[in-house]
Amino acid sequence: MGKIYSAFEKKRSEERGLITDLETEYVSEEPKNDFYVSNSDISMAEPYEEIPENIDPTLVTVHIPHSIESEQFRLLKNNILFPENGTPPRSIMITSPSPDEGKSFVAANLSISIAQSIDEHVLLMDCDLRSPTIHKLFGLPDTKGLSDHLSTAITLSSLLLKTFINKLTILPGGTVPRNPSELLSSEHMRRLIHEVKLRYSDRYIIIDTPPPYITSEGNALARYVDGIIVIIRHGKTRMKDVQDIISIYGKEKIIGVVHNFAEKRPGYGYGYYKYGYGNHKYGHVK
Repeated sequence: MGKIYSAFEKKRSEERGLITDLETEYVSEEPKNDFYVSNSDISMAEPYEEIPENIDPTLVTVHIPHSIESEQFRLLKNNILFPENGTPPRSIMITSPSPDEGKSFVAANLSISIAQSIDEHVLLMDCDLRSPTIHKLFGLPDTKGLSDHLSTAITLSSLLLKTFINKLTILPGGTVPRNPSELLSSEHMRRLIHEVKLRYSDRYIIIDTPPPYITSEGNALARYVDGIIVIIRHGKTRMKDVQDIISIYGKEKIIGVVHNFAEKRPGYGYGYYKYGYGNHKYGHVK
């Protein structure tokens, strides 16, 4: 990875075809008491001495921290934490034009990489309420989460999950609701994001969101974040889809597009793919 793609900087003559190559460049109110979460609530537990056995193998930054794959996530992290111009975006939405393009994989590994830094803390929010998966990647059981907070009186602090990664906390998606669009576009959600950003300005908030073509939830969340990273998949995503998603969210909000190569690789069991960025390809489980 390590490269963020400015796919929208140039018009492609093959708009209607699949994306097979992209030129790359480095990328650079008052809070309400009912949303209050103490620093101790969101502070992270000490890291485990050993990695839990049920951690998903897609978390390459945990399983193979000294690999090329993990180094690419560190490069992406550095591009975000140390932009050439301006201040780093503290709240980042991760999305993709369509399902199965690797957005949750990127959101989870980027969060881990940031949390592995010396000073940075991370809150990873699963806002894909129709299909929450972040907690599963970390080997955590199905539990109440964001949807339950938005639809009931359950306090946010009781829903935050500490992980074995020091300085990384998860807010799971929770019970799959009947009205995810209404919940995420509600005033309650707006105040929640505002509260978290205001009270924990020293923390990075990474938000995993569903594709805008499938649901409208991401459209509402885009208004609340500092920046958006779009994940596209080699051989699947069309250039027109990238241009359309930029039109939906606005070019000024998108800090980059990550080009994900996901090529089935035999011999490694179920679900292993090649996963790469730019002209490089690296092993990845998905």
